[in-house]
Amino acid sequence: MKLLYELNDTEYEFKGFTHTREIVRGIILDEENRICLEYILDDDGFGHRDYYETPGGGMDKGEDHKNTLDRECAEEIGYHCEVIKEIGCVIDNYNLIKRRNHNYYYLARRTTKCEKHQLADEVQRIKDIIWVDIDTAINLYENMQDELVGKIVKNRELPILKLIKTTLQNHNL
Repeated sequence: MKLLYELNDTEYEFKGFTHTREIVRGIILDEENRICLEYILDDDGFGHRDYYETPGGGMDKGEDHKNTLDRECAEEIGYHCEVIKEIGCVIDNYNLIKRRNHNYYYLARRTTKCEKHQLADEVQRIKDIIWVDIDTAINLYENMQDELVGKIVKNRELPILKLIKTTLQNHNL
């Protein structure tokens, strides 16, 4: 997958990296081309969190990207999904937990509804699942938390959303 950009964490002190996490994330569309966002609100080891994030998560051993995305969407938002196209990879570095993330982004469409199976920390952290048009999504990101881990998420995902806006304008999806 094409590397789109790499982000360095300027919010927390760099103390080296101990591991890399392979993560698959989706820009998930509904039938009206609205985008799914998870509203994150929590106070934990990362500090205060008050921001939006796209669905996704770490790959399990033996999983491919499409299976990971489908599993994560089912767990987090209660829908299976079907990949439309590959977007690209974003590397971001989380100094606080000494981890490099390889985020593989896909554009996908939700398919069948299913029961959510959020992990305990996701139940605590994910306060709402919303479906919004692309302009609203971009506006939410432009105005969200611009410090701590929220700043890292904003810098990682806002360019992806702007890229998707162009894709949605130029293609009949």
